[in-house]
Amino acid sequence: MSNPVVHFEIIGRSAIQLQGFYAGVFGWKLSPPAAEFGNYSLFDSEGQGIGGGIGEGDPRVSVYIEVDDPQAYLDRAAQAGAKVLMPVSTIMEGVTIALFADPEGNTIGLTKSNPR
Repeated sequence: MSNPVVHFEIIGRSAIQLQGFYAGVFGWKLSPPAAEFGNYSLFDSEGQGIGGGIGEGDPRVSVYIEVDDPQAYLDRAAQAGAKVLMPVSTIMEGVTIALFADPEGNTIGLTKSNPR
């Protein structure tokens, strides 16, 4: 499949509360929250489904689509009516992302795994 969904995020006003909620309801194993990234915690998919994370910010649920050229896809999305929410950015070594809102306001992420 070209351009698969590879990651999800659940973002809310209290990451710690959301992490407890999802761990309690579904038994999800989450990494310790990283304060420097909005108390972001990664979900351990244990080899099933896609990976994801829970963090702090304006409430939203988003998915990330893997692409070979995030800028090209961000440009295509904008030309098709999307609003750019975050330009292409390397957020940590090996992780480049961008965010846009589709014409209905859904938050969609683009991601590219950088070669190490």
